[in-house]
Amino acid sequence: MDLFDYMNEQKSEKEGPLASRLRPRSLEEVVGQQHILGKDKMLYRAIKADKLSSVILFGPPGTGKTTIAQVIAASTKANFRQINATTAGKKDMEEVVEEARMARASYGTKTILFIDEIHRFNKAQQDYLLPYVENGTVILIGATTENPFFEVNKALLSRSNVFELKPLDKKDVAALVRRAVEDEERGMGVYHPVIDEDAVEFLADMAGGDARRAINAVELAVLTTEPSEDGKIHITLPVAEECIQRRSLRYDKTGDSHYDVISAFIKSMRGSDPDAAVYWLARMLKAGEDPKFIARRIMICASEDVGMADPRALLVAVAAAETVERVGMPEGRIPLAEAAVYVATAPKSNASYMAVDKAMQAVEEVAIERVPPHITNAPISGMKEFGHGVGYKYAHDYPGHYVRQQYLPDELVGTKFFEPGDNGYEKDIKKYMEFLEKLV
Repeated sequence: MDLFDYMNEQKSEKEGPLASRLRPRSLEEVVGQQHILGKDKMLYRAIKADKLSSVILFGPPGTGKTTIAQVIAASTKANFRQINATTAGKKDMEEVVEEARMARASYGTKTILFIDEIHRFNKAQQDYLLPYVENGTVILIGATTENPFFEVNKALLSRSNVFELKPLDKKDVAALVRRAVEDEERGMGVYHPVIDEDAVEFLADMAGGDARRAINAVELAVLTTEPSEDGKIHITLPVAEECIQRRSLRYDKTGDSHYDVISAFIKSMRGSDPDAAVYWLARMLKAGEDPKFIARRIMICASEDVGMADPRALLVAVAAAETVERVGMPEGRIPLAEAAVYVATAPKSNASYMAVDKAMQAVEEVAIERVPPHITNAPISGMKEFGHGVGYKYAHDYPGHYVRQQYLPDELVGTKFFEPGDNGYEKDIKKYMEFLEKLV
């Protein structure tokens, strides 16, 4: 670090954003993430002993990824370098690697390289790091808001310990809000503000686990609120509401959270919970998800999870999809909700879904020589003498429009693919098929 960088850092510590100034300087100051930073946990012990190996930290914004990296920087004897993948390139990594080589060869000093937003590096950039991480030239700390199992090279993952950071609990965010208000050295305590308890609870709730968001709201409240008659700045509930506006949705239409939320939506319908289904539907719509994508997932769920227990579920889902295309949004939310509720409250069966999968497996595994001759195409000129269509029984010529005959190939006679259950309409299907079994 040169003199300019040092002066810039010192200025940032005094004049930078409140969230940056309040970053913990030691592990003891870190709030939350006890599942990885508790005193009996591996990451805590490794940082304390300065024996850290390469790690990938992933989690939503404002949960402490950069904070942990900076705590490591403050507690390690290794050289610490930081780059951001949104602005850095291969040249920046080459400079770090060269410095690390020289430090290791000359003084035996380790180098920790912190890469923020590591998922922004392409495959070639990530591959460049592999040999240097593997031979210990650099110890990598990668931070990402995306699931690293999707966004980071498998080879790099295999050389790193992966830690998931979770959204902070409300009590943790509330503690950070109070620290931001009261800390006179790095926080807003120099202004001697007073914050009402209901304002603390509101900010902690609306932050949605993102500490940075709550702290930014505190900073805005203090700097824009005029002192009251008693000469103090009062952060009341109305002030807090103005400074945080609305809850941010943790939803990236191209990222991991996209798949998490749609998974929750489908599993809520499958699990017959209409309240949860409507909530996840609303969350997707609020975040700007394509309603046609949602409609397709409802249709799939109606087929896969409701199936023949209520065949009308698919009709409702298809009708909702067509309605959304015709009326658009925001009115399209109504038929989507209707379809989601119908599918969620319908009786469930995956018998037809399982039947076709079993049949496809049979197609893969069982060699079939021919279609039974009597159910082949009706005989045409010269084909009757080869047995095509000979012996076929036309069902409508028999009582009850049913006659027993072989339809499966010889190799699969007696195989059951569709096995109806006792839910909804499938119960009637089961009774009817049992009735047919008794017919001679």
